[in-house]
Amino acid sequence: MPRFPYPDRKTFPQELQDFLAEVPEHLNFDMMSYSQSTIESFIRQGEAQYTGLELPPRLRELVIVTTAAVASAEYEFVQHVPISEAMGMDPRIREAIHKQDFDSSLLSADDQAITKFVAAVVRSPTVDDQTFAAVRKILSNREIVEVLQVIGFYWSFGRVATVLEVEIEPAHGTAVIAASKNAATE
Repeated sequence: MPRFPYPDRKTFPQELQDFLAEVPEHLNFDMMSYSQSTIESFIRQGEAQYTGLELPPRLRELVIVTTAAVASAEYEFVQHVPISEAMGMDPRIREAIHKQDFDSSLLSADDQAITKFVAAVVRSPTVDDQTFAAVRKILSNREIVEVLQVIGFYWSFGRVATVLEVEIEPAHGTAVIAASKNAATE
């Protein structure tokens, strides 16, 4: 049970109600909408992560599920099971990440480097030279910055869910991707 009730969207300004009506319903979005002045920009940043990154979609999902696993953000992990599958992630790889087995033979050398980098960023404010060098060999400057932004976004989103004890709801499939792409074309 959440630490306080989900807000009633009907009490929001009409413009915010209209915006949220276009977004797939998620209990975590609902909880975040207590911050009426930031919810739209937060969701727009999430949309950009599905429509404007140089990072390939599978790699983005690798970053998201690793962030969720290391941050113990089960809500986010559950929501990204169908999304990561749609982006080509083998369920066995996702399960190894969930167990934080970043040395698993199921992960390619590149996946190992990226998951270890993400785990280091989530756990600490700095990353050792060896971990950074490994990811630097495979990602561009832009991609590294995008990885850091994805980590920050999902760490924040996950912390709202864990601290406020948002109920883990069944995964919503790929509705967020479709909504993000639709918003980008409007």
